[in-house]
Amino acid sequence: MAPPDPQVRASDDDREETVRQLQRGLTQGRLTVDEFDERVRATYAARTLGDLAELTRDLPKSLW
Repeated sequence: MAPPDPQVRASDDDREETVRQLQRGLTQGRLTVDEFDERVRATYAARTLGDLAELTRDLPKSLW
């Protein structure tokens, strides 16, 4: 399966999945509360899948 095109517009479901990943990162102590808040705000402002990927690129893939 090909990786998603980073230029494709993000859906509400894509944003909600990113928030769930960030919540797991917060719960595991990988993000501070401030980092989590900042990234969640950026998630809801994201326009593309590439924008969303940037917000979780430094978190382990096991969170999803």
